Order: sequence, then structure tokens, then C-alpha cells
Amino acid sequence: MRILQKLTRKKFIAADSVHQTKLARCLNTLDLTALGIGSTLGAGIYVVAGQVAKQTSGPSVFVSFLIAALASILAGLCYAEFGARVPKTGSAYVYSYVTIGELMAFVIGWNLILEYVIGTASVARAWSSYFDSLVNNTIQTYFRDNVPMDISGLSPYPDFFAFGITLFLSMILAVGVKESSRFNNLFTAVNLLVVTYIVVCGAFKADVDNWHINPDEVVGLNSTDIGDGGFLPFGFSGMLSGAATCFYAFVGFDAIATTGEEVKNPQKAIPISIVVSLFACFFAYSGISIVITLMCPYYLLDGNAPLPAVFDRVGWHVARYIIAVGAVCGLSTSLLGAMFPLPRVIYAIASDGLIFKFLATVSERFKTPLIATILSGVLAGVMAMLFDLKELVDMMSIGTLLAYTLVAVSVLLLRYRVHNIGEIDESKGSYTQVPQSDLDQDDGQLEGLDDRNKLLHNSDDDELSVISTAFNFRNIDPSSVTERTSAYAVTIFSFLAVGFSIFLKFAEDDISAGKAWAIVLTVIISLAMLILLISLSCQPQNKSEVAFKVPWLPFLPGISIFVNIFLMLRLPEATWIRFAVWMAIGFLIYFSYGCWHSPEPIFHDNLSLSSLQLHPHTEIDELFDDIETEINVYVDHTSDEDDR
Repeated sequence: MRILQKLTRKKFIAADSVHQTKLARCLNTLDLTALGIGSTLGAGIYVVAGQVAKQTSGPSVFVSFLIAALASILAGLCYAEFGARVPKTGSAYVYSYVTIGELMAFVIGWNLILEYVIGTASVARAWSSYFDSLVNNTIQTYFRDNVPMDISGLSPYPDFFAFGITLFLSMILAVGVKESSRFNNLFTAVNLLVVTYIVVCGAFKADVDNWHINPDEVVGLNSTDIGDGGFLPFGFSGMLSGAATCFYAFVGFDAIATTGEEVKNPQKAIPISIVVSLFACFFAYSGISIVITLMCPYYLLDGNAPLPAVFDRVGWHVARYIIAVGAVCGLSTSLLGAMFPLPRVIYAIASDGLIFKFLATVSERFKTPLIATILSGVLAGVMAMLFDLKELVDMMSIGTLLAYTLVAVSVLLLRYRVHNIGEIDESKGSYTQVPQSDLDQDDGQLEGLDDRNKLLHNSDDDELSVISTAFNFRNIDPSSVTERTSAYAVTIFSFLAVGFSIFLKFAEDDISAGKAWAIVLTVIISLAMLILLISLSCQPQNKSEVAFKVPWLPFLPGISIFVNIFLMLRLPEATWIRFAVWMAIGFLIYFSYGCWHSPEPIFHDNLSLSSLQLHPHTEIDELFDDIETEINVYVDHTSDEDDR
């Protein structure tokens, strides 16, 4: 039980400590919006859109981006609420720590490191490939001839150019936040102008026939290259697989959430910048994907640099140089945006002792996590040098989708909690006495005690108690019973989402064929998930004031959970294997180091004495011994004088 308590202990963030930080608060809403757009609007437009259209989705790449955008926007709303509630460095890692517990927080934090390392590496690789295509693949040819790598799962050659780019930008980030922010703002503005130019000019050369290609009329290509033609050449399954890969294109907005301790007004700036940057990126990706597939048949697209090749094909050779400028700016800001949150997540996890403490060192001169920045730059550079883009993109998506899923779960759990993050009960230090007669009637079990709510146990009508609890026909404030009921509903819904996604993956053909058993099972599981969401919507929510809240709760976070899990299961098996290896390394670090160095004590409900569950036969001396032990543990592990 002691080990289980260690794994599920939650991080306590006092309300008066939210704005305390060792980092420099110097960013505003414009800086954050530019960071979100810059980190998101890069390789997805200049490289990934062409690759997915050519190999996976065809002209339906637009729909793939639409599905990926839906998942990202839903996740973005959840991030926005948490950014307003907990403006601390660490993003989804901190959010999970305060709501779910330490082990799950470590899993999310470890996956965020994976996301940002691979995000950095993939953008560096895309930057290198794009630049190489502009100089007739000179770099690639040289390294293939002189330093070939014939190892399965790795790149055909080591990309030293990508390694050098990553180290260079690591140095820029180490110098300071405001300096790198100015660099990002300028390049993001140029990138947006070039994207607008591509969409507007490309529309003049659009040909609708490119969405209705007949494969029988195409000479010199086999069926694996062109598929069945039309809008869905690789089928509905190909379009969904493309959505899982396109999801990579929207990864980056969560970099905003990692800046909580470096923003002047985080409660307002973080939600606004997340929402604005996501919608801006969605319109950009939609416009680009529509234009390139209308300008050129999908099977003729260049996988490394599709945009210059498309404009060359229609005779607009001058556009190649304009696009090159935009690509260099876009990929540079995307690389910077991918690298920016990585050392901050490492800093947050190391500050909590879950990974090695020396990584939390902050430079007195630059006010940045210097060691974490340099180390993460070297790690990302090595990944960029050894792996090719497609493998990096898929491996990154799985970690990101898992993080987004847990953020949505955390939002649901937090919204139905009795107390907000950092909120101590007003009656701290006292607890409500319950008459002995009431305890005797309940067989000595005190259930659902809360000093601000009535006991929900209905002894008169046991048959209706389960239904009335699940759907909460009574109009009451949040209590321990409603909080527990909500937690059960969220947990069951999440497991159903996993099972339903697995079922949809393997029964996709049977559902499309209209087989009765598949349709009936689909309807049953869908209704069960809907009933759980309705049950959640009937529970009273925490009434604390927050600058931003996810609308239409619990349905939007519920949809986000399902969509993220569904997209995860569309990724290749090799991606899951690499993911398992990464998690095995993480668990080795956590159980050998982090679990024993975490400063968080094992407490009952954030030090709120009023929420202690009292048993009528508990000896008063034992109770005070337990309280004294917890206080001593807390005092021994905190350096804050006020808390002591």
C-alpha cells in the first residue's frame, strides 16, 4: 500500500506560489501566438503534406488534415483550461501530476520528452532535406557515397547537416527567452506571408480533374503507387492513416503551455494564444493541401519538397525562390518551437526529482535551464542525424496523442473535484462531527463526508441510490461522492474508448459491408459511452473562477479522448515497438531513481484536515500520530519558509 501511495501521490500547488519562478517573465500574448504558429506551421506544410498525399491519402489529404485538426483543437481547448488553472512550466506533465498522480505524470512527462526530442529531430531532418533539394541533393549524394548506413530502421546516411542546425539553435535558446522570441516572431511573419502567396497564386492553376484521376489512364505506374484513383485512391483506411500522420503537423501548440513561468499574464495569454494559433494553422494547412492536390496529380508530388516542384510543373519558376524563403523561415521557427519546450519539460520533471536533479539547474546569467537545453539539443541532433523523417513523424505522434489523451482525462477529473488545485478547505483544522446514531445506521462506515454537503447515502430507497448517484437528480454542490462517481465514469469511458478503437480497427471492413453483428456492437458501445458522458454532465462541477474553461463539458473532452486513442491505434506496429523501448528506459529511471527522490509527501487531499475519512473506532492517539508523521514528512521535504 505504501508503494501504491507513492505512485498515486499528487503534486500540491499552493495558490500563492503559482507566480513564483526562477525563470524570467518576459513574454506576452503576441509572443506566445507567434511561438504556437511558428512551432506548428513548418514541416507539416513544406514536407509532410506532400508525403501524405503521395503515399497515404491522395487528394483526401485535406480530410486527413481536418480530422487531425479536430483532435488538436479539442486537445488545445483542454490545454487552454489547464494553462489558465496551472500556469507552471511542464505542460501536460504538471497537469497530470496535480490531478491523476505521480506515476502517470512521469509517463506523460517522459512522453513529452520523446515528443519534443523527435519533433526537433524531424524538423531538423526536414530542414536539411528541403535545403538539399534546392541544391540538387548534393548533400544527400555526398553522404550516401562516402558514409552509407545499411541498417534497418535507420536513415540511409548520417545527416551531419541536420545535427549542426540543431546544435546552432540550441545555442540561441540557451542565450535567453526574449532574444529567441524576437527571432521567432520575425520568421513567423515571413512564413505566413509566403503561405498566403502559395494559396492565392496556386488557386489560379487549380484543376479539379486531378481529384478524379482514372488509374487505367496512367502509364508507367503500378497500382501500389496510384491506388484506385479518385478522391480516395488508397481507400477510407488510407485517409485515416494519413490523419494519424497529419496529426504531426499540428504538434507544437503545446509548446505554449510550457511557458507558464515565463509569461507576464499566463492565465489570459496562454488560452488566447493556443486557440488563435490552432485556428490559424488549420486554415493554412487546409489551403495548402487543397492547392497542391488540385495543381498536380497526387502520384507526381515530390515527397521531399512538394511545393517548389508543383510550381515548377505549372511553369511558375520564380515561385520556387519565394517558397524557399518561406520554407527556410517556417522550418527554422518550427525547429525553434520544437526545441523551446524540451528543456523546460526536463527542468520541470527534474525539479520534482523524478529524473536527475542536476538537469534543473538554471543559469544565473541567462535565466534559462542551461544544462537541460544543451543536453536536449545534443540528443535531438543525434536523432536527426540517424533517423529519416517518416519514422520520426510516426514515433512522435504516438507520444503526443497519449499526452493529449491524459490532458483531456485530467480536465474531466479536475472539473468535478470538490476542491480546486491549491485550494485548501476554508474550515481547515476542523471537521464536522456526525452523531453516533448516524454512524451506527451506516454500520460504522462514514461515506461521503464533506463539511459543505449533506450525506448522499439514501437508506430509505437502496434501489434508487445507484441511479440517483450516477445521474445526480439532486441539485447539490460537489461532494466526495459526486467526485468519486465522476472519476469512475471517466475511467470506464476511457477503457471503453480503447476497446471501441481496437474494435473499429479490426472490424472496419465488416462495418463498411453492413454486417449486422458489427453494426449492433458499434451501436451498443456508442450508447454506453454516451450514457457515461450524460452521467458526467449531471454531476455538479467545481465552481471556482478560471480565466478559461473548456465549453460543452464533458462532451468535448470525451470526444478528444476517443479521437486521440483512435488515431494512436492507426499508427504502424514498428512505431509501437519503438515506443515500448522508450517507455522501458523511462520506467527503469523512475523506479530506480525518481520514485525515491520525489519531494512530494503522501497526503490526504492536499493537506485538508477536513477531508480526512474518520472511522468511528479510530483511536484519537493513532489519528494524531498519523497527522504528526505527515507534517514531519512535509517539513523535511520543503525548502519554502512560509510552508514550513
